[in-house]
Amino acid sequence: MTPTRRCDRERLIGVLIPTPLPDRPRPGPAPLPVLPAPRSLATAAADEVVIGVARPDRSGRVTERGLLDALRWPAGHRIDIRPHSGMLVVASAPAGQHVVGSRGELPLPASVRQMCAFVPGQPLLLAALVAHDLLVIHPASTVVRLLADLHAQVVGGRRGC
Repeated sequence: MTPTRRCDRERLIGVLIPTPLPDRPRPGPAPLPVLPAPRSLATAAADEVVIGVARPDRSGRVTERGLLDALRWPAGHRIDIRPHSGMLVVASAPAGQHVVGSRGELPLPASVRQMCAFVPGQPLLLAALVAHDLLVIHPASTVVRLLADLHAQVVGGRRGC
């Protein structure tokens, strides 16, 4: 008896091989929705609060040009930075000790970063209060604490909007 070769025993079963589809034209791309035109933050109304998020760099500088544009704080603008209840309040001050940097960065001194418990690399929430010419900087831990009750309601109720 001669051994049968494996390829002699293998056969294609037509039922398992799909029939090729006839050539048909490819569908065109779906139309994109029309998005609203972006609004410049510099045109923010005087009573608006403009929000931004930034991470301090290794030197403690924060950059958020959109908020600085809304506040109309150019490079070289003098500011005063003060801690207040776990957040930083940055105010425009003609005799301020600090200056907006040439690239739109705000210097956050190490002493105030420590007083407000800013963790290196953790995001900060920045709120420009345009009418008051102020920038308030909140650590992420404060934002989480403020939103905790709201999140508990959402998780408990599993409600939609």
